[in-house]
Amino acid sequence: MANVLEIHDLTKRFGKFEALSHLDLTVEEGEIFGYIGPNGAGKSTTIKIILGLLKPTNGNVKLFGQDAFKHSVNIHQHIAYVPGDVNLWPNLTGGEVIDFLLSLQKNVNHERKQELIQRFELDVRKKCGAYSKGNRQKVALVTALSMDAELYIFDEPTSGLDPLMEKVFQDYVRECKKRGKTVLLSSHILSEVEELCDRVGIIRKGKIVEVGTLEEMRHLTRMRFTVETTTPLTGVDKQPGIHDLTEQEGVYRFQVDTDQVGKVIQYLSRFNVKKLESQSPTLEDLFLRHYGEEIKEGD
Repeated sequence: MANVLEIHDLTKRFGKFEALSHLDLTVEEGEIFGYIGPNGAGKSTTIKIILGLLKPTNGNVKLFGQDAFKHSVNIHQHIAYVPGDVNLWPNLTGGEVIDFLLSLQKNVNHERKQELIQRFELDVRKKCGAYSKGNRQKVALVTALSMDAELYIFDEPTSGLDPLMEKVFQDYVRECKKRGKTVLLSSHILSEVEELCDRVGIIRKGKIVEVGTLEEMRHLTRMRFTVETTTPLTGVDKQPGIHDLTEQEGVYRFQVDTDQVGKVIQYLSRFNVKKLESQSPTLEDLFLRHYGEEIKEGD
C-alpha cells in the first residue's frame, strides 16, 4: 500500500526552541491515522508544515510523492483541512461561507453537503458573527467533508461540539475510509482516536515516542483486574507482573503486565473467586505511560 504522507528527519526550530526534533512518520493510503499529544507537543506545528504553511528547518515532508513546501499549491487540490479554531467572515452567513469555499474546489458532492448540514443541525441562514465556536466548527466540517479529497486533515476538529455531533463526525470519517480516502486526525479526545484510528502516533516534546496499531502497542501497557474472593489471596503481592495492588473488604484491584496474564489467572484459580473483571489497556493508559509524571506535576 502506497504512502500518502512521508515525513523524514523533520526538525523545526523557532530561534533556540526546537518544536520538532528528527521526526519520522508515514501515513498509508486508505488508513485513519491518529496523532496525539498534549498542547505544545508539536502536533499543530507538524500539520502546518504538512500544509506548506511553515518551512522545516531540516528534513522533508512529502505528500503524494511531492515536496509539501515546494508543491503546496498542487497538493492542496487533493486535501481537505479543518483546524481546531475556525475563523469565519462575520458578515456572511454559514451557507454563504460554505458555498464560497466549495466554489474554489473541483470535486464537490452537493448532495452530501445538504446531508451534512442536516446531520450537523447547522442553521446556515445565521451570520457567522452570531455563531458559537461549535457552529463555526460545523461550517468547516461540512465544507471539508463535502469535498471529494484524497487526504482529510483534522486538527482537533470536534472542539466545541457536543457528544451527539462528535458521533456524526465519527460516522463521516468512517465513510471517508470506506471510500478509500486517507485521514490524519489530531485529537485530544483519546476515546475518539481509539474508536476511529487504524494506527496511532504519540508525540512527546517534538519527538515521536510510539507508532503502531492499538493491538501492537497494548503489549506495552497493563491490564486492570478486579477480583473478589471469599478467602484472602495469599502471596498476591509476590506474584510476578502484579502492580498497584489494593484490597478492601475482600475485593482486590491491581494491574497486570500483559505477558503475565496467563500466570496470574492460574494463580487466581487456586482461590474461591466470586467475581473476576479484567479491562484491556486503553489508549489513555498508553498516553499516560509517556505523560503521567508531567500530568502529576501539573505540566
